[in-house]
Order: sequence, then C-alpha cells, then structure tokens
Amino acid sequence: MTTATMGLNGLIEADRRERRLQELAGRMIDALVAGIGGKREPGVARAVHDARRQRQAGDLDGALAAFASLDPADASESEARWAYGEWVSLARRRFGGRSAAVYSPGTGRAAVLAPSDREDGMLEVLAVLGMRWHPGQRISRRSLRGLRPLAGGSS
Repeated sequence: MTTATMGLNGLIEADRRERRLQELAGRMIDALVAGIGGKREPGVARAVHDARRQRQAGDLDGALAAFASLDPADASESEARWAYGEWVSLARRRFGGRSAAVYSPGTGRAAVLAPSDREDGMLEVLAVLGMRWHPGQRISRRSLRGLRPLAGGSS
C-alpha cells in the first residue's frame, strides 16, 4: 500500500469518527431533553450546537438559519445572551462586507438588515434571531429604533 493511499484512508477514517461523534452528541442531547420534560422543540443549546456544526462545515447561511426559529421566551436570560453572541458572530462573518445593521428590540431577539436594492429607503432582512421576520422581508427604516452597524466592536 502506498503512502498516499494510507494517508487517504486515514483521512476517511477520521471523517467517519468525527461524524459518529457528532451523531452521538446529538443523540445524547435529545436523550437529556427527553428526560427533562419529554420531547420538545430544540432549545438554545441545541441551536448553538447545530449552528457551530454547520459553521465548521462552511455553511454560514445554514448556521444562521438554526437560530431563526429559536423562541427566546423559552430561554433564560443567560441562554438568550449566549445565543445572541453566537448569532451576531456568525452574522459578522457572513455579512461583514456589506453595509448591514443590527436591530435588537430585546434580549434574545435581533435581525440583520441591509439597504434593499431598490431606491425606496427600505431595509431587507438578511438574518433573524427569535423574531417573526424572515430573510428577504422588507422593513421600513422609520419603524426601527436603535439600529446599529453590524461591523465593528461588541453589539
């Protein structure tokens, strides 16, 4: 067996081990959640885990989508802040080059918005965290108080 073949086989085996570990971690989280209060919607920890896994795979849009359906009412304040920190970090990676802004009406709820292609002063939703908005929706700038630039320091 050549060195190249041995190296390739080692990479394939390492990839299999990593996938098995991720599947095991997912089953353990599901079992813990089921033991606490029955089967329920994924919580903050599950959303963060899924988002991190997708980010590592290079799917930033998928990672941001993991946070879209998260309900901040089900989370403690520290969990909501944790989710926001992970989400805004992903948003900066994904939309940092655009003139995007962050709107956050409360703890655990936020949206990334950017000027729409039309010249009507509307903003387009790029990503959401715990809000009813969806990507692609157009929002009036006038109704948003506390809009901050996405790029830069802590939000």
